[in-house]
Amino acid sequence: MSEEKKTACHFCHMNCGMLATVENGVITKVVGDPEHPFNAGAQCPRGASALDHLNHPNRINYPLKRVGKRGSGEFKRVSWEEALDDIAARLTALKAKYGAETITTTGGTNRTDDFARRRFFNLVGSPNVVHTAPVCWIPNFLTEAASYGWAAFDPEIAGAKCAVIWGHNGGSSYLPEMRGMLQAKANGTKIIVIDPNYSETASKADIWMPLKPGSDNALALAWLNVIINEGLCDYDFIAEWTVGFEELSERVEEYTPEWAAEKTGLSPELIAETARMYAMSKPACIVWGVATDQLGKGSAASAQARVALRIICGNLDVPGGDVMPGPHPTFITDWEMELNDMLPEEQRAKQLGSDRFKLNSWPGYEMLTENMLRVWGKSIPAEWFCEANPSTVFRAMATEKPYPVKACITLANNPLVSYANSKLVYEGLKKLDLYVVMEYWMTPSAMLADYILPAASWLERPVMTTTYGVSDWLIASEKAIEPMYERKTDTEFWSELGHRMGQAEYWPWKTDEEIFKYRLDPLGLELESYEEFVELYRMHFAERDYRKYETRGVATPSGKVELKISIFEQLGYDPLPHYVAPPFSAEAKPELAEQYPLSLVAGGGFMPFFHSEHREITRIRLLRPYPRVAINPALAQKCNIKEGEWVWIETPTGKVKQTAFITSAVAPDVIQAERGWWFPEKEVKDPSLMGVFESNINVCVDDDPDTLDELCGSFCSRGVMCRISKVEGND
Repeated sequence: MSEEKKTACHFCHMNCGMLATVENGVITKVVGDPEHPFNAGAQCPRGASALDHLNHPNRINYPLKRVGKRGSGEFKRVSWEEALDDIAARLTALKAKYGAETITTTGGTNRTDDFARRRFFNLVGSPNVVHTAPVCWIPNFLTEAASYGWAAFDPEIAGAKCAVIWGHNGGSSYLPEMRGMLQAKANGTKIIVIDPNYSETASKADIWMPLKPGSDNALALAWLNVIINEGLCDYDFIAEWTVGFEELSERVEEYTPEWAAEKTGLSPELIAETARMYAMSKPACIVWGVATDQLGKGSAASAQARVALRIICGNLDVPGGDVMPGPHPTFITDWEMELNDMLPEEQRAKQLGSDRFKLNSWPGYEMLTENMLRVWGKSIPAEWFCEANPSTVFRAMATEKPYPVKACITLANNPLVSYANSKLVYEGLKKLDLYVVMEYWMTPSAMLADYILPAASWLERPVMTTTYGVSDWLIASEKAIEPMYERKTDTEFWSELGHRMGQAEYWPWKTDEEIFKYRLDPLGLELESYEEFVELYRMHFAERDYRKYETRGVATPSGKVELKISIFEQLGYDPLPHYVAPPFSAEAKPELAEQYPLSLVAGGGFMPFFHSEHREITRIRLLRPYPRVAINPALAQKCNIKEGEWVWIETPTGKVKQTAFITSAVAPDVIQAERGWWFPEKEVKDPSLMGVFESNINVCVDDDPDTLDELCGSFCSRGVMCRISKVEGND
């Protein structure tokens, strides 16, 4: 018997629709779904590798328990019951000895149903949930939320007269977005791309702005200066709906195009020209990427300036502008599933990093939620938007200061590759009393675990797409087959572990599908099952509504759109946009400039991989067998480096090697190194750990708390002082 299942790829955030053909319980074909609104039938190399991933001989298929020294690679197969019983008993003992806060978890990007993680941790009583969030979406989103009560993350490029693509390369990371941009350009939308690298997206721009890495803040401030001084603002919107414009005008007076030219490497004329183009093209939108979250100290300040640009030009929540969706009004959102009220106040106060990085932790989250509930009736999830600071957590693992962190559960994450200062992360993980990893593969991080648990991938699980729980729409997809071998979903894991730790009443569902149906029931569709929704409806989009501030108000303390952000002021931060020197630049550390004369961009999404994934799949790996660092021809000639040769990349923090990719896409004083590299084919045991310290650029990235973003704790991976040299002989 043959049937077709409507699934969704989980290999990146887009969750493109896929159709899986199943014959007698076996998937025989996976293709793009032509009726899906995102990819319209297209698929990238990741999606095309679905069956390779599903059936790969190196997949983790059974629970494994460490029997040798940590990192020795000595594991034995055990049952799920044995694993969960022991994990629950050890977590309970550690909680009793050190407090619930001694238990933490690390996560990555959207391979899981993260409400379940947060639900479990709220019920356990630990505030120490960690993601890669501080360098992925969070400084921008939370700054917007503080300014106008939600993030306007839904730019309508198709209806815009000008689209600014800022620190984002959809041509390499999100192909459906790139298709939309190209269609808009064909229809007359002017495209400005701001990126140090001549990327795939930059190659299609009307204007490419190759600014110095890390200087985004200076450019945004100069744009504000030009737009305000030349009277290009939307004064009606400013007068009726904003507070703080006079203070903003005074603040940006010093940030002239001439001042910014020195910081950015762009001409004053180009800065002024593009500021005018954006301001005078109504409506216009700004599409920002995670590069703007990765500036370290000053990330949120940079976001403040971009937020102000939207506001003063009247592009907030208008057709063709930057639309602010708000939560889905009836569907039960992630926030509603998390049970945040179950986490006691005294435990919230123990959240690591919340005394310093207050916006992306309980102090800021409580303020944001109070205002969102007044206007929207719902808040953004605590998962992603209310986190323990990763750098602080790994230091607590390693040093037991300010208190011991003894247990960690990792899902959808490879911490040794994903966080800055990889060797500190290694030190922290090695000192844990209990480390549990749920994974597809034996990764470098999993090699350090006490238990490795087999994870079901997207063909083996239903997928509900809601943009991390903050969209006013949802798209539902079904699993193609039951999980193979003994693989489970993360929700099953948290539920079964929760049952063993006294949480049974809060986990009444037996399957993921039951949970999703429960969440869909308020739509009033009288469904018999989740699968029925997928078959008959597939998606639910709230009615598109613009200028919602006119009917709902604004979810800020003032009830207005705030150019001077009062929540920042209450938390002890500068409420107005301001300049912060990139923390690892020659400007910030002139004493190191001669020793480290180059500027490193440490990462950027690139096909065919996503973050640290897919290195195990042969036909994917053959497309990019080795890590590459982009080097300008002039610099390569100066250093006597030829195409494909191995090159040392060194910062004051660390040293790794990648192969030379000689290209004029980067400036002569800039290199761009690929992120996420490890080598499954290398020695798996500690200390090699599949070569995790050889080419992993996060070895070179520092996370000194004094260099992190003051509000969200983001580490800096853009504009880091470095030097390169040719690898000689057997180095």
